[in-house]
Amino acid sequence: MRSPEIVEPTPAAVERALDSGDGLLRLAPTWVPRSFLVPGRRLKLHPRDVYALGAHRGGIDERWLGSTIPAANEGAPPDEGLSYVVGPDGRFTLRDAIAVAGERIIGREVMARYGGWPVYAKFFDNLGPIPHHLHQRAAHAAAVGRAPKPEAYYFPPQLNAQEHRFPYTFFGLEPGTTREALRRCLERWAEGDNGVLELSRAYRLRPGTGWLVPAGILHAPGTLVTYEPQWASDVFAMFQSMVEDRPVPWSLLVKDVPPEHHQDLDYLVDLVDWEANLDPAFKAHHYLEPIPVAPSASEGYVDRWVVYGRIDGQALLLARELTVRPGASLVLRDGAASCLVAVQGRGTLNGQPVETPIVIRYGELTWDEWFVSAAAAQAGVTVRNTGSEDLVLLRYFGPETLPDVPEVGTAR
Repeated sequence: MRSPEIVEPTPAAVERALDSGDGLLRLAPTWVPRSFLVPGRRLKLHPRDVYALGAHRGGIDERWLGSTIPAANEGAPPDEGLSYVVGPDGRFTLRDAIAVAGERIIGREVMARYGGWPVYAKFFDNLGPIPHHLHQRAAHAAAVGRAPKPEAYYFPPQLNAQEHRFPYTFFGLEPGTTREALRRCLERWAEGDNGVLELSRAYRLRPGTGWLVPAGILHAPGTLVTYEPQWASDVFAMFQSMVEDRPVPWSLLVKDVPPEHHQDLDYLVDLVDWEANLDPAFKAHHYLEPIPVAPSASEGYVDRWVVYGRIDGQALLLARELTVRPGASLVLRDGAASCLVAVQGRGTLNGQPVETPIVIRYGELTWDEWFVSAAAAQAGVTVRNTGSEDLVLLRYFGPETLPDVPEVGTAR
């Protein structure tokens, strides 16, 4: 089924969409290309559609989930990256739906504090590693009218049967690294590989685990398919000049830097959170392993924290993984809005179908992505596994919306 026409998100149209899903909003897949990366082709997008937007735009290597922000891609249409709600009247963006009925969809407290949905998630999938980069902290992001972007990673086993070329991620900087050493890497930008990875440390990635990555931390993600809850921002600065013999343009370092600082190496070095990057116990403070929410395996399901912990004292990024055995059911009472996506199996959510597709054509609708409104989450969502294998759902939540959030390191 192809996407229906775009319609005006009137209050009545939004209410009909919510009522038709018993408090759940069906979302269409949102595909995003990256011109400087090579797609890994594990997101179930049909091989003929990986370059559906044209080779000049790059291959599609990301799927955004529950997004209310556009992608900051050169040459992109204004709605690239925005999630669309599919309702009885047609489709409209989730951002517009929240503007019309925010309290019912995302909850009164989140709406009052942020004025909208301040987070989103994505799957990203690349054949090779991503350049060593960071996402600006609040002050540096504000200088270009953007928001900072803390993020977190979880590597779903269902999407990682093939690990591709480099299942390692570089994080931070080796203790003892100086500002002058990083500055010299920037000075060597036009000479080929500027050697910035020589200042960092790589960690082997393992499916079923994850990492919490606050803004200001350098990282070069490896080639596992990654589920990435993050703040609703597409701000970044690349610090690596060449990846797998492909040059990275200087423009991707200064994309979100005030023009007067585009050649100011000291300013660029200041983008780095030096204390966090030089942490000698970096893994202990950022590595995540799943933690069961409650002992429920005997009831036919297991709900686990996969993204948790605090950034500057706040639980900004939260995600769980629900596994429901064949024939089992439960009433999910999160009490807070979430966006969920199925990565395995089939079943129903409040009677609505949810199923994991095998192949998706560009522009085709699926039944694997739903936004659970705050009202539905408060009332409880009935989840049933109607298939012959486990039903596995990933879902992320708004900031500070869940109680009893574990601390990083709790699993150990």
